[in-house]
Amino acid sequence: MVSNPAFRAVTLPDALPLDSGEVLENVSIAYETYGELADDKGNAILLCHALTGDQFVASEHPVTGKPGWWERMVGPGLPIDTNRYHVICANVIGSCMGSSGPAAHASDGKPYAMRFPVITIRDMVRGLVGLLDHLGIAQLHAVVGGSMGGMQALSLAANFPDRAARVLAIATTARHSAQNIAFHEVGRQAIMADPNWADGDYYASGSTPDSGLAVARMAAHITYLSEAGLTDKFGRRLQDRQSKSFGFDADFQVESYLRYQGSGFTRRFDANSYLYITRAMDYFDLAEECSDGKGSGLLADAFAGTPARFCLVSFDSDWLYPTSESRHVVHALNAAGAPVSFVELSAPYGHDSFLLESPELDRVVKGFIE
Repeated sequence: MVSNPAFRAVTLPDALPLDSGEVLENVSIAYETYGELADDKGNAILLCHALTGDQFVASEHPVTGKPGWWERMVGPGLPIDTNRYHVICANVIGSCMGSSGPAAHASDGKPYAMRFPVITIRDMVRGLVGLLDHLGIAQLHAVVGGSMGGMQALSLAANFPDRAARVLAIATTARHSAQNIAFHEVGRQAIMADPNWADGDYYASGSTPDSGLAVARMAAHITYLSEAGLTDKFGRRLQDRQSKSFGFDADFQVESYLRYQGSGFTRRFDANSYLYITRAMDYFDLAEECSDGKGSGLLADAFAGTPARFCLVSFDSDWLYPTSESRHVVHALNAAGAPVSFVELSAPYGHDSFLLESPELDRVVKGFIE
């Protein structure tokens, strides 16, 4: 079960309209900042986190005690240099690290649970824009994100085109494919099949659907890796034994690794948040989002007239959001007449490559940001 430390957060003054037609009141946005904001507020960079990420991009995680998820990228003298830039990273709505989500309390003092409205990536971005308004930042020097964070970066550029001068989207897509949706549905069904899920109303029981959430995390984690990376790291090597057990313990190292990933995840993440955020990602289709049923539905139209500069980065071993997805965005930006650069980097780690050591990515990020 996720602990509940105090988070730095703001409550937005206005209700947040959602794509579902519902309205979310008293929205809380939890966030962290790194580096000083310039007097003219022109050096702000918004970092958007991925599905299971949070605002602790370059500081110790208050629940796990582990380093920030992009600590190697953000800091003094690093590619996103906090000696020069004021970096903001906020927990998206629907999540569980201080922003409004299913674990947060509704007006009746009880957790929302499944009463929390279904959200979209654009709804998350509306919350981020509300935070920027609160901070008095009219235009960002850059918005940066990988994976789901890249979706937010693209959505911000399309729906709030004057809010960022630069847009860096890494290992991402403009829409979720059928395969993406299928993997997420496996995870959601695992959570909802756990008896402790209790139709989402488990907060007061003390019994959380950890088994289902762990399986969901295990299934998702496989998609973040590459076959070559798994083979190199684990192969068919056995875990702490000389021979097969002829049972169903974790005989193989890769099995033990996935179980470790699953059990660790349950200590820092809320199962209902996993349901809501994966659904938001599955609904994501930027061309459809920006047409609102009125336009052509062409992705290029989503970026029509944008003043921002763009950079798209993909990895050759990423089969979750392969290079073809980034090229699709680049072609749309070209058709819209937007300045865009694109690079495919070689790395053996699959989708997670953007989080791991990659000197080539460091150079791209530093060069584009500056």
